[in-house]
Amino acid sequence: MQHFNKIFPWVFVFFIITTSFVLMLNSSLKESATMDELAHIPSGYSYVKYLDYRLNPEHPPLVKALSALPLLFQDLNFPKNKSAWQNEVNGQWEAGAQFLYESNNNADKIIQWSRLGPMFLTLILLLFIYIWSKELIGRWWALLPTFLFSISPTVLSHGHYVTTDLGAALGIFISSYYFVKFLLQPNYKHLIFAGIAFGIAQLMKFSTVLLLPFFGFLILVFCLWQIKTKQANLIKKTRTFLKIFFKHILYLIGIVIIGYFVVYSVYFIFTLNYPIEKQKSDTEFILASFAGGPIQNIENNTKEQNPLILSCINFPSIRCPAEINIWLTENKILRPIGQYLLGVLMVFQRSSGGNTGYFLGEVSASGWWYYFPTVFVLKESLPSLILIFLALILALWKILKKFKNKILNIKQSFWDYLATHFAEFSMLVFIIFYWAYSIKSPLNIGVRHILPTIPFIYILTASSLKKWLNEKIRLPNGFFKKISSSLIIISKFALKGGIIGILIFWCFAESLIVYPHFLSYFNQLAGGTNNGYQYATDSNYDWGQDLLRLKNFIDNPPTGEEKIEKIAIDYFGGGNPKYYLQDKVEYWWSSKGNPIKDEIKWLAVSINTIQGALGKLHPGQERKPEDEYEWLTKIKNPYEPDYKAGKSIFIYKLQN
Repeated sequence: MQHFNKIFPWVFVFFIITTSFVLMLNSSLKESATMDELAHIPSGYSYVKYLDYRLNPEHPPLVKALSALPLLFQDLNFPKNKSAWQNEVNGQWEAGAQFLYESNNNADKIIQWSRLGPMFLTLILLLFIYIWSKELIGRWWALLPTFLFSISPTVLSHGHYVTTDLGAALGIFISSYYFVKFLLQPNYKHLIFAGIAFGIAQLMKFSTVLLLPFFGFLILVFCLWQIKTKQANLIKKTRTFLKIFFKHILYLIGIVIIGYFVVYSVYFIFTLNYPIEKQKSDTEFILASFAGGPIQNIENNTKEQNPLILSCINFPSIRCPAEINIWLTENKILRPIGQYLLGVLMVFQRSSGGNTGYFLGEVSASGWWYYFPTVFVLKESLPSLILIFLALILALWKILKKFKNKILNIKQSFWDYLATHFAEFSMLVFIIFYWAYSIKSPLNIGVRHILPTIPFIYILTASSLKKWLNEKIRLPNGFFKKISSSLIIISKFALKGGIIGILIFWCFAESLIVYPHFLSYFNQLAGGTNNGYQYATDSNYDWGQDLLRLKNFIDNPPTGEEKIEKIAIDYFGGGNPKYYLQDKVEYWWSSKGNPIKDEIKWLAVSINTIQGALGKLHPGQERKPEDEYEWLTKIKNPYEPDYKAGKSIFIYKLQN
């Protein structure tokens, strides 16, 4: 029996991971390149093939580089002789289009092989979710968060795209795992693993730098808990606290040093063939507008005075990082750090500026504070939401019961909780911290940005449900009373287990029903997947993934329709309509008017473009009248197309 309990859960883990991989792979084979993949795939290839980091510096290299490794075994043409590579600054979009669609390469083969990289990272994350959950709630209950993550439509979609979001989730999860393990079991092995994991996280996405304040807060709480158990007066406790606190801060510094050594090593390799002169000029151009622009006419700039020091003295301090960045690019040893810092500063610029998007009927670049809570509630499957909120209610009810019975000493209960649940506390803190940061940010372009919190949400959910299901009830005295009470307990256990089981099965059914349209998934609160575009688009619903389905529609028109000789296309995404449809395509946009005047009877428009054209403008947001598809609204209801390609491309049959 003991051997069964050890081996059989791993059999289930294998089936969970395999199922997730099969769903991702089959969905991927039916989809064209998404918007960000147009930049990420060619960039990753240039890193591993040419060791040159001139493309896409605003994202760390690891996901892109792993995705490009299978491409090294293919005979591919890369547009190194084009202006986008040689002369332009970060010509990622043009270089991407040239590499995938204009260099006699098989674009679909490149895209599908590249996506194996993020799928591999997704499977690793599933394995780590099980490992950490097993340590916290047992090997059988650990299957629940692993399963929920494996069949989440959000995970199944973004888990197979060459983007950084799933990589960020993996980096944050393993970094948190090893850091908490080090705090609870401090030794050099855990310190080194925590440092390496931290470095890997920084190479996944720049937002993972938020791990630093998160770790700092955990150290503070951990040290307060440590001195709480010691019997001493206030002065001695303060001294002990300071001693423990600074010791752990030194440990954190060690972890950061190890982590950034990993970062430096990878950036060093990928900048080996990036010419110093071009790296410097590219950096100067990209940061030209940072904090008001570069320093002009610095007084007393003599040979004896360092221009870098002068710039930081004579200019607002917020510009100083940009000047340091430019200075780093001139040094052969330090320029890998300069390339890393450039990405951080680019993210800072973009985050502060926001991103124009559609949400709840409105178009804005300033963002909405309620964006992420809303899209999470609408895009998380309904049974999963029920499990999450049931677990939350049960946890809150347990606390309220202690208040009601007047047995809750808040301070003592908190320290007791930390003594046995420090890892769960760490997860809860990260969820609150990361969600607060995301809500404050004006960069609202998809539920994918809160992906790093989802594994922790599922683990905490499983932990709460386990306590509920295994709740101990004291049996009364007396034989018959014990029998009747036992029957009641068994009935309650069966009822609770049945509720959880039904919801788990429902989660799986939701993913099978929506397959293969995982990206466009919205739950029943939003009216289902077919209506999700009414609430949010961009990477929540439309990211260009349905271009292959549009090709299939045009090549095989519905019964009763004539052969389509020409179609006007206003497409949002990383695909290339002319690559797939050649002369059948006429690129279109609103201001060109009705294509019927050019004897084109068909129009296909991405729903993200439609919502951007028709959505109500947020105060201060501008849009040209000619870009509002006014002519289309006069002849058709844009939200009632004649056909759809997949979920995201609306197709209209135009009449003379």
